Amino acid sequence: VQLQASGGGLVQAGGSLRLSCAASGRIASTNVMGWHRQAPGKRRELVALITSGGITNYADFVKGRFTISRDNAKNTVYLQMNSLKPEDTAVYYCGAGYNYQWRNWGQGTQVTVSS
Repeated sequence: VQLQASGGGLVQAGGSLRLSCAASGRIASTNVMGWHRQAPGKRRELVALITSGGITNYADFVKGRFTISRDNAKNTVYLQMNSLKPEDTAVYYCGAGYNYQWRNWGQGTQVTVSS
């Protein structure tokens, strides 16, 4: 599975961004997609995921601010990020996997939130 992420950028605190992740290849081998992030000097952490059945799960630090969704016709997953904070600054990675085991990663997209 190949993943192409896009949509990162620079935004002021309180602003919004939408990330996109387009999947191609053996998509049928996956049943979960999601977004992780990694800030400098920190470990990669899960932000949000969505299963092929539409079940979603969010990290506590983004609940109420971020929304993950998918367009199955386009094999694309989105992450709508609202009320962004400087601590959301990180490289965001799109991932795909099976039964919550992450197997494939996109190239990462930088999100920078200025105060």
